[in-house]
Amino acid sequence: MNNIEQSLDQLMAITGAMGCCIVDYDSGMVLGQQGGGVDLDLAAAGNSEVIKAKLKTIQSLGIEGDIEDMLITLSNQLHILRPTSLHSGLFIYLVLDRPNANLALARRKVLEIESNIQI
Repeated sequence: MNNIEQSLDQLMAITGAMGCCIVDYDSGMVLGQQGGGVDLDLAAAGNSEVIKAKLKTIQSLGIEGDIEDMLITLSNQLHILRPTSLHSGLFIYLVLDRPNANLALARRKVLEIESNIQI
């Protein structure tokens, strides 16, 4: 099991990683962060609203299942948002440099890290 700092270290070791944080999406507060690429505190708060809106929409539509991850594709960056399955109300936010990242490998690594987070 990894604590938050170990998990952030592993996220930053992903090829193309620019910044990352672990966020409480109920409050929008960052529990831990590393790197940059964007203002991670501001991005955490904004992306908390994105996750809450998607969860509300899924519930309104009566869709069964959980969000595995969400991808925001920008011209030079990829943003991965992954709600944690073991710790309700938290998500991993990873910012990747698009030209240098491998999205498939990054998603698999985020899944692995998410399953080992210990709060």
